[in-house]
Amino acid sequence: MAPSRFTGASREVDAGACFDWLRQGWAMFLVNPGLWIGSTVLLLVMLMAISIVPLFGQIAAHLLVPLFGAGMIKLCKRLSDGEQPEIADLFAGFRHNAGQLVMVGVFFAIGIFGIAFLAFMLVSGGVLGGVVTGRVAGFGVALGGVMLAGLLVMVLSVPVIMATWFAPALVFFHDMQPIDAMKASFAAGAKNFLPMAIFGIFLVVALFFAMLPVGIGLLLLLPVASGAVFASYRDIFAGS
Repeated sequence: MAPSRFTGASREVDAGACFDWLRQGWAMFLVNPGLWIGSTVLLLVMLMAISIVPLFGQIAAHLLVPLFGAGMIKLCKRLSDGEQPEIADLFAGFRHNAGQLVMVGVFFAIGIFGIAFLAFMLVSGGVLGGVVTGRVAGFGVALGGVMLAGLLVMVLSVPVIMATWFAPALVFFHDMQPIDAMKASFAAGAKNFLPMAIFGIFLVVALFFAMLPVGIGLLLLLPVASGAVFASYRDIFAGS
């Protein structure tokens, strides 16, 4: 009998599971820190080189995020299976289901740039209204526009992130179509909102500190975060 097709069904986990994911991510880093640091340096150099091109570089970088994300979780999968990964595994997403992964990147870029455009419109509208209104009242209008834009970005970014969080793994490992993978990712995030929220807050705080010494902390944060994301995928999508 042929194996049943993976449907993207997920399960609910305890809120404390996020700390176990982080422990697993740290453990994966310790298995082969040299490989992780080398892969991370290569990834950051490529993304920075692409992003140098105004606008189009930024768009291209967002499109490639799922492909490199698939490569990072491929490294995690080989480590968890007791295999010897290679830096070339970072490009695994370019060799398997590349088109579907790019489509995930397209939806991700549309969401992010769409939110950024709305925020820009709100901020520019607030500043223009402030100029028209006058000094004191105008400052309040402008500040209100900035605060509203920040709140809008924060709220609207959540569903975009939820829909694309597990999508690269689902497309790469299970050959799911981009829309189906993003629906399954969103459903898994909604079902496990509390552990995912705690996990996300930790990553945001860790990213702040990782960027302080000219971004050198990313050499540790990206590998650990990748391992933790892989652990969360394997935990929430039982049987993966």
